[in-house]
Amino acid sequence: MSDETNREILENNTAVTAADGSYDASQIQVLEGLEAVRKRPGMYIGSTSASGLHHLVYEIVDNAIDEALAGFCDEVSVIIEADGTITVVDNGRGIPIDTQEQTGTSALEVVFTVLHAGGKFGGGGYKVSGGLHGVGASVVNALSEWLNVRVHRDGKIHEMRFSRGDIIQKITVVGDTDKSGTEVTFKPDNEIFDDCTFSYETLRTRMREQAFLNGGLRITVRDERDGHSAEDTMYYEGGIREFVSYINRNKTPLHENVIYLSEARETSTAEIALQYCGDVYNEFLLSFANNINTPDGGMHETGFKAALTRVLNDYGKKTNLLKGDDKLSGEDCREGVTAIISVRLMEAQFEGQTKSKLGNSEMRTFVDNLISDKLATFLEENPAVARAILDKALTASRAREAARKARENIRRKNALEGMSLPGKLADCNEGNPALTEIYIVEGDSAGGSAKGGRDSRFQAILPLWGKMLNVEKARADKVYGNEKLTPVITALGAGIGEDFDESKLRYHKVIIMADADVDGSHIRTLLLTFFFRFMRPLIEGGYVYAAQPPLFKLTRGKNIRWVLDDTELETALEEMRGEDGKGKVDITRNKGLGEMDAHELWDTTMNPETRTLKRIELTDALQADEVFTVLMGEKVEPRKEYIEKYAKYAINLDM
Repeated sequence: MSDETNREILENNTAVTAADGSYDASQIQVLEGLEAVRKRPGMYIGSTSASGLHHLVYEIVDNAIDEALAGFCDEVSVIIEADGTITVVDNGRGIPIDTQEQTGTSALEVVFTVLHAGGKFGGGGYKVSGGLHGVGASVVNALSEWLNVRVHRDGKIHEMRFSRGDIIQKITVVGDTDKSGTEVTFKPDNEIFDDCTFSYETLRTRMREQAFLNGGLRITVRDERDGHSAEDTMYYEGGIREFVSYINRNKTPLHENVIYLSEARETSTAEIALQYCGDVYNEFLLSFANNINTPDGGMHETGFKAALTRVLNDYGKKTNLLKGDDKLSGEDCREGVTAIISVRLMEAQFEGQTKSKLGNSEMRTFVDNLISDKLATFLEENPAVARAILDKALTASRAREAARKARENIRRKNALEGMSLPGKLADCNEGNPALTEIYIVEGDSAGGSAKGGRDSRFQAILPLWGKMLNVEKARADKVYGNEKLTPVITALGAGIGEDFDESKLRYHKVIIMADADVDGSHIRTLLLTFFFRFMRPLIEGGYVYAAQPPLFKLTRGKNIRWVLDDTELETALEEMRGEDGKGKVDITRNKGLGEMDAHELWDTTMNPETRTLKRIELTDALQADEVFTVLMGEKVEPRKEYIEKYAKYAINLDM
């Protein structure tokens, strides 16, 4: 029995201790069928928040794309209906409607009511598939208030209807058709999800990714809700080559054409597209297995990285660009690269229900051999491109060595000084990092107010002065030892870059507190860029927050009320003016954190009972990378276009 099966049995058989403390067989609850999904939805879709809600759509779309992978579908539509429900339509073969031998019921019914059922477990239904566990359609059904499925097959339209996983209409022929395919419409259950409102942008981003990964597949996304009318059709004949070009559209490519490598075997395929950019100092890798993003990498990424490093070193030695014992590291070879790694295979082994890491060891060898053979040939045939890539890697190597020396200097200095903390840091008394928080504050004036107003038992204050380094435009050697960044690195205590160690983090809440104006926004963006590029686990672990200081102070006599932003201002004014609406209320707009007294800063922005904090979350690495590149990168035109597009949404900036 697999670890995964054991875990599912443990989760689905819930032990309940009796009031008298006894524990026997009567306290064991067995959840049957789809009841387990409704009892533990997080096991199947990750969460009941927005990400879990949208995951329902992805599961149904994945089934349609499996048809495309098998060569029977070339069009998929995702529609947000006027009432907020979702419809997914494909022109594949249509889910089988004949009797399934094991159950004695129709295959359509089995697919939507039985976990671990589908055409993905043998029998020739699919050679490769994104759905490892076969839970997709049945899980969506279980977590929907209602779900209707129509199958166009054999000249007839076959329909079934469900409610929270239960059948309310058996398979019924409702018409004739000259098409083939499957149409699923469902309404997520508001008893399960925090909010059942779908985001068009989220769906469009995901569907664009799928269209890139499946060159030649046309995916249409449409929003038919009032006030949200939108439609996009994505079709990319060039597949992942166009994906790389799309990601690099706001960067300066080092070579014009995207390098594309592919290999096919009887049971698996691999394709890789990569392009280096001259104005970028970080790598951006996206890997997929059977169209499923593997953010934690896996064997295919391991094979890619090892082979890329080896091939570039071999080429450098062969052409005398590398002298003597010179050797490029993996980081040197990947600086500035954008790469998409997409593999397809039978019996994909993912680690964890979230499928975040590929475990098939044979894919490491497969991808390694592909890079070793075909990239080496490409470099031989394109010496100008090869030289540009090697020159960039060599420059990265020199910068890495300078960064290493800077790190060593920092370590040596800290060792000599007994790991002394920054002079301006006002530390807290609590020694347990899980109970502490640090406010990184803009300016000495605000820092003074924060120090005076804080609770020193668990709150630390680190004031910053002036604008810090924009790390988007700097290599690592310029970051280490930077006078504005070093205090942050030292205060947090977890290191930086490849040395970052989450277990050494001195505070589990890192709160950026800056003025609600243009300068404050810039400070926040610079800090977030630094954290994203050099301390990414800090964001991924949910440690980073943005303080939300109030914009307005309302005064009526001795009554004082603080208002977070102008969306709350009118309501607050009405309430303070009283029932007759004639009370005189003075409105003061806060000019900055330094203008607030210590007790005011505590009451409004630092007191855990009354403050508002916004956790900085990383939900989409690609989108985050794009935003940081646009806002903080070298190119001006994309930044101008971004500002023009989103300026109408900007609030609270020097009003």
